[in-house]
Amino acid sequence: MDIAIAKQGDTVDLICQRHYGYTAGVTEAVLEANSGLAQLGPVLPIGTRVRLPIQRPRTTRSTVALWN
Repeated sequence: MDIAIAKQGDTVDLICQRHYGYTAGVTEAVLEANSGLAQLGPVLPIGTRVRLPIQRPRTTRSTVALWN
């Protein structure tokens, strides 16, 4: 499991975007891996250690047909 250290102004989704390159599905996995992280508020305190699951959850994308 990787560890990220929160910088000034970091949120969980910003850390996920920086580490994984996307947020869909991984933000929830990171919150599950870090009990109590959600209670710290939307902006994490500087220096907060955030455990990042190594295995990236798969995301599914739905396709929208613009015409038939």
